[in-house]
Amino acid sequence: MSSLQKVSKNKVALGLGLLAGAAIATYAYSATRCNENTTEDGEEEKSTANNANNKAESKEQRIARIKRQAQEYIEWEPYETFRQQVQAALSKNDVAELEGMFGDRISFGTAGLRSMMHGGYAFMNDLIIIQTTQGLIRYIESQLDKTECREQGVIIGYDARHHSDRFAKIALSIFLDAGFKIYWFNRFAATPFIPFGILKLKCCAGIVVTASHNPKLDNGFKVYWNNGSQIIPPHDEGIAQSIKQNLKPWHSQQELAKVDPFDKANSKRSQDITDLVTSAYFKECSTRYSFISDDDKKENGGLKVTFTPMHGIGGHWMTRCYEAFALQPFIKVPLQHEPDPEFSTVEFPNPEEGAGALKLSMQEADKNGSTLILANDPDSDRLAVAEKAANDGKEWYIYNGNEIAVLLSNWYFTNYMAANAECDKSKLCMIASTVSSKYLQSMADKEGFVFVDTLTGFKWMGNTAVQMIEKGFTFLFAYEVEIGFLIGDTSFDKDGIRCAAIFNEMAIQLYKNEKKTCLQKLHELRAKYGFFEMTASYRRMDDASLMQKMRRLRNWSNDDNQSYPPSMAEFKIKRVRDVTTGYDSGEADKKSKLPIQPNQQMITFWFDNGATATIRNSGTEPKLKFYVETKDDKDPQVAKALLAKMTDALLKEFMQME
Repeated sequence: MSSLQKVSKNKVALGLGLLAGAAIATYAYSATRCNENTTEDGEEEKSTANNANNKAESKEQRIARIKRQAQEYIEWEPYETFRQQVQAALSKNDVAELEGMFGDRISFGTAGLRSMMHGGYAFMNDLIIIQTTQGLIRYIESQLDKTECREQGVIIGYDARHHSDRFAKIALSIFLDAGFKIYWFNRFAATPFIPFGILKLKCCAGIVVTASHNPKLDNGFKVYWNNGSQIIPPHDEGIAQSIKQNLKPWHSQQELAKVDPFDKANSKRSQDITDLVTSAYFKECSTRYSFISDDDKKENGGLKVTFTPMHGIGGHWMTRCYEAFALQPFIKVPLQHEPDPEFSTVEFPNPEEGAGALKLSMQEADKNGSTLILANDPDSDRLAVAEKAANDGKEWYIYNGNEIAVLLSNWYFTNYMAANAECDKSKLCMIASTVSSKYLQSMADKEGFVFVDTLTGFKWMGNTAVQMIEKGFTFLFAYEVEIGFLIGDTSFDKDGIRCAAIFNEMAIQLYKNEKKTCLQKLHELRAKYGFFEMTASYRRMDDASLMQKMRRLRNWSNDDNQSYPPSMAEFKIKRVRDVTTGYDSGEADKKSKLPIQPNQQMITFWFDNGATATIRNSGTEPKLKFYVETKDDKDPQVAKALLAKMTDALLKEFMQME
């Protein structure tokens, strides 16, 4: 069997060697593809990589096209390893392997690009970076004043993954040669610095080369707009089309190699902003979001904190952050503190995985008498928390994203109100993704601020925060259950760096002055605003099975007309929102206020008993995800019992599985 085998249009199971000397690895990838049949006015680059209308191809035509694309790729790809991977498959006439490389082009969506690093149009490689950068440049020039956007420039950062620095240099070189000012970092950059830098330098756009917490074979190309937020429609569709129109490299390999974005001769158009941006970031964050006294920080309440960057870039930057906040140094996890693109001590470099990912942190904390663990993912935009507070301090309690949000939202709201006691609370706002807990809604109802519900992903929350500020609101806090948090309007994307320092300060206040653990404070806040309990889980399944289940929910009466279930077992449904179709039974015009997402699958149900349930596809993996949340005002055990019953009903009745 070939090492690379195509198994479905949107799902490719791959066994490939990535780097020189790397072992063959199994890789699973799933993505929502952009609409290949959509076109824009204007002449497109005449390239066989533009796969419009592939569905109409015969098998023979498809194979012939794929081989032409492979030849084209070999001609255009500047990096030898990726080029040789394609050449080897072509020389062997390995159609299955070529199909995996060229059957479907990697799609540009609202997360930019993210996939495995390998030769071919389906993966992350130098040529894909070239084509994407060219398309992005032309799109920016089409949307903004051409002269102004070149003068405003772009800021580009990169993480410590294999090839990230080279991918960033390619993008910088192309932007510079196209007449743009470029701003760059002289070392691995934490993702939060890029949206902050865009606002500080007033750039027209920003890019981070990162795959966040994905497996080590992956990389990505994340794009921000001039408002400091990740791109959302229509920018993603526009950039995708612009890429298709600019596939042929503008420079030969030799010409591109001559462009040195770091050459001091280019100092008027090229600037190292490492110190400028990071110093401004730490100064602003420590000035605006530090709320306890220096004496409290020194005494620390007897609190010892352990921090891990999970083999990513956060070790250096978190040290800088603690210095800026004047916090006591954290305890390092030696085997995970320095950047390591192999992520050699964890199967998945994602602190959200829980005890497995935090095993070394717990061991190091126990050895040093530390009771609080803070962890970033490899690009430092997420924050995980564990505390040795359960069962009289004998076991570690790992907080989920909703619980961390309860603590952070209360801490910032309390301190903001202490400094702005006369403010109009109706002009304050907090934001959460629609699959996150409804706790913030309950808090907003009691405290008088505005809560806003968005689609999943911080791209929506960041842009919503910007829009609310434009409407005259003061933005305080946003979060997603997948341990992504944002405090204040310093920037508009999730930030694991400043939120870690802020959480540490809050813990000092609790331990030293309130004589409470974070877990005790969590119980206190839940008693005040409601005991919310959530199941957030998934089942692996292919597209066909997933779509069959979603169609069943949309045609409950089985008469080919749109109809949704009136109940789930004995639990009566009072409202249904389907963002795939744009339907919402709770709105007067039956139209969802959330943007319609025809290429995604997501249905949310509200029940008479106050519970909610959402079912959606993953978008990046072959998974059906589901979220069920219940609430009781007095007793968490009542909420937990109801949650177990409703989760069971959802699995059996809605999803037809155990």
